Amino acid sequence: MIIVARYSHKDGERFLKQEHIEELKEVEDVIASIDATQFKTKISKEKTMPGRELFSPKKLNKEFVKQFNERGWKKERIEMTTFIPEIGASHKGFREIDLVKSRVGMEVQFGKYAFMVYNILAKMTTFAKQRIIECGIEIVPMLSMANEMSTGVSYFEQIKSDLEYRGVADLDIPVLVLGVDVVKRPFQATLTQPV
Repeated sequence: MIIVARYSHKDGERFLKQEHIEELKEVEDVIASIDATQFKTKISKEKTMPGRELFSPKKLNKEFVKQFNERGWKKERIEMTTFIPEIGASHKGFREIDLVKSRVGMEVQFGKYAFMVYNILAKMTTFAKQRIIECGIEIVPMLSMANEMSTGVSYFEQIKSDLEYRGVADLDIPVLVLGVDVVKRPFQATLTQPV
């Protein structure tokens, strides 16, 4: 796979290059090592594209996690308890982040759109508040790749728009969003774009 586009939220790329260059290089190496064509195995049952062969988000995610685990990245989990006075009881739950190494949190998101925004603006800030991470990386497909997946899959162009229009809040942490694709497509700009 290749990195087609980058979006630096709250100077995420600059922060990673200054503080976590080795982890950033590992992320770039893992992306380059994955042959996504192996995971175009899902046969669509959707009305809009019946019988069409699509990329399997679950299998792609699994391959990314496997490759990162081999390099020392691990899933992290926070146990959470909050008291709800209106019902006189506590609610217990947990939050997980896909991968963490050296205080860099990462989510690989080939799933539904809502999770992409949640990962960056809620989950990563929660893990930062618990001092587990200090910055994040979100890997998402470009629209061109998402069009070869089930409907409703998140993509780079969406999250970049949302983050630009929302702006940066004090609570946010530095995050680098990487838009990936299987190959460079003719209509995509050069791979080295200014941030």
